[in-house]
This record gives sequence, structure tokens and C-alpha cells, in this order.
Amino acid sequence: MVLVAVGWPLIAGEQTADFARSLQAPGGESLLGTDHSGYDLGVRTAEGLRISLLIAAACAVLATALGLMIGIGSVTAGGWVDAIVMRVVDGVNALPHLVVGVVIAAMWRGEPVAIIASIALTHWPAVARVVRAELLEVTSAGWVEASRLAGASRTFVATRHLLPAVSGQVLVAMTVLLPHAVWHETTLSFLGVGLSPDAASLGTLLGQARGDVLTGAWWTLVVPGVALMVTALACAAAASTLRRATLPPASGVWR
Repeated sequence: MVLVAVGWPLIAGEQTADFARSLQAPGGESLLGTDHSGYDLGVRTAEGLRISLLIAAACAVLATALGLMIGIGSVTAGGWVDAIVMRVVDGVNALPHLVVGVVIAAMWRGEPVAIIASIALTHWPAVARVVRAELLEVTSAGWVEASRLAGASRTFVATRHLLPAVSGQVLVAMTVLLPHAVWHETTLSFLGVGLSPDAASLGTLLGQARGDVLTGAWWTLVVPGVALMVTALACAAAASTLRRATLPPASGVWR
């Protein structure tokens, strides 16, 4: 999907609006048909996929970084700090993510930074919970206790022992966040509070297809919709593969 998003627009070259070719069915001059402005729908979908993937990757990286820092900080501090952090996590999880995303994105409509912030700020608690659960087991391991007894500081323990122990799980969590971020960006753009209609993303293409479908142009909805589903399934498959690859052997421990 990344190759399609990057390669197809480069091969096709610059596209221009041609209303004489508006809403042509798949086949003929255009393999996947054209949209209401006469753009090649396959190329347009690839361009939209590229933007959606870029935004989703930024959201996943930011949310993972926040969750990782908060999870490690919570376990390292322990005590009442850990208790307060977990209550904050529960509070953020209790908020309806889509509603919060709509409110943040609507305040700065059309700004990619607002979309990234709205998704990242509502999805970091899942990463923080995974990191904390993994580290609670790691902190009781013998080598961590030995390091503390030898006089290692909390920063040393966090960077040299805790962070490497959860690196695999964090990578999996970031991959799992990708399809969530793609779906949220698509939903926000579809609702009209995400990217502007001039910017090709999967959400804006699906939003524009609402009127075209009523005229019988079903391909304007099917093509970006299939691209969205295939991308989500590919991310889920990648996350499943990474999870199996990063799990420690059943008879071994993290080293």
C-alpha cells in the first residue's frame, strides 16, 4: 500500500481537472474510473492514501511516544504518582474519542496538526497501559533488583533495563495504532472537520462520493473504500506478525 501511495502518482504524472471526463466508469481511458472533476480515481485514491498514511504515522509515533514516557515514568516513580497517572489514564479512556477529536479538529479546521493532535491525545492511554503492565513484571526481575542494589539511579534503570524490555511491545502498539489513526482521520475528513476538500485524503474522497453515488457513480465510493479496508487489514496483519516476532521464548526471559 505504501508503494501504491508513493509510486502510482509518480508514474501517472501531474493530474488536471477535465470535466469532459467527469464520472467515467472504470475501464477505457481510466482503469478505476474518474471522479466528478475528471481526475483519474486510481491516482486520486493513491494520493489520498499517501496523505492518510503520513498523518496516521505521525499520530501513531506521537501517541506511542507519549504512552511510553508516561508508562515508564509511572512505574519508575511508583506509589501515589503511579496511582494518579492510572486515574488520569482511566479518565482519558472514559472520554468519547471521536467527539473529542471532532472538537479539537473543528477548532483548527483543515489543519493537519489539529488532526494529529486530536488523535494522538486520545490514543496514548492504550500504550501507557501496555507499557505499565509489562514493566510491573520486569521491575521484579533479578537483574533490575541487582542494579538498584548496586546503586543505579532511577534514570539508569529506566533507560538501560525498562526501555529495552518493552521496545518490542511498543513497536507492536505503534503498528496497531496505525489503522486506528487512518480510520479516525478518514472519519474526521468525512464529517467535514478534517482536511479541506481540496486535499486528497481517503476521508475527503469518501465525503465527496456521497453525492456522486446518488447519480450512479458507485466507483467513487468503492475505490477509496476498498483502499481504506485493505490498508487497515495490512496494518493488522503487520501488527500480528510483529507481536509473534517480539514475544520472548516460552522458556526464556528478557535479557
